[in-house]
Amino acid sequence: MLILMMFLSTLIGTALTGFFSKKALKPIRKVIEATHKVAGGDFNVQVELKGIGELEELSQSFNKMTRELSSIETLRGDFINNFSHEFKTPIVSVRGFAKLLKDDNLSPETRQEYLDIIISESERLSSLSTNILNLSKYENIEIIADKVDFRLDEQIRRAIVITEPKWTSKGITVNVDMEEVVFNGNEDLTQQIWLNILDNTIKFSHPRGNIDIELSRKNDEICFVVHDDGIGMDEKTTAHIFDKFYQGDSSHTKAGNGLGLAITDRIVKLCGGRIEVTSELGKGSAFMVFLL
Repeated sequence: MLILMMFLSTLIGTALTGFFSKKALKPIRKVIEATHKVAGGDFNVQVELKGIGELEELSQSFNKMTRELSSIETLRGDFINNFSHEFKTPIVSVRGFAKLLKDDNLSPETRQEYLDIIISESERLSSLSTNILNLSKYENIEIIADKVDFRLDEQIRRAIVITEPKWTSKGITVNVDMEEVVFNGNEDLTQQIWLNILDNTIKFSHPRGNIDIELSRKNDEICFVVHDDGIGMDEKTTAHIFDKFYQGDSSHTKAGNGLGLAITDRIVKLCGGRIEVTSELGKGSAFMVFLL
């Protein structure tokens, strides 16, 4: 009887152990199965584990990871599509007009027009390549070297002078109100901030419009503001304006490749600052840069 009891106890214990082990491992199997799906490229998979606190925390962390991976994959796809478009368009244009130039019956005026287009598209490709290289370089920089003290207001005035041909050709009035501000940083790097912002502001300003530029120091923080009364942006464009290759002008009627503000955002962050934008469609935009 004792031997029988021991045998039955062992049998029942083994069965119960197998049952509860299988039940306990079921959530782990769910995670393993979901992990295999993620490894296969499915970033929409979600895991819902209830009951034990640690398992719920595991499912929440897993779901957060897949959402972030899905977002990264979307950005990667958009980047590749936009990159391909920005490179392919001028290449197709150059090739097309180069073929047209082989026609010996073209008038000198038409031939010159085609050559101007080819030159313009070649410059567009060159600008795109330069911006991509710059963005790649700045994304791999964590610490800025060669910092010196310099007058930020004087540097911004030089940027205004450099962009003068662009705003005078549109009859834009530039109003400047800047305090004397000394900043410690890399001059070449910060110069690109003002040039990129001014270039973008001029591009989307109305002819004979106004651009207001302000620089001040408030509570140990440097504040630079550029405000225009141009075409403005909707909420979607405002939310993505600093994304790589993003262009609110989907018709691509404005020159540019959607990298200038992405580079600007990266440089400002390298300087330990932040950049913000407020805008209303049809009423203009304001870009604000804050530096310490």
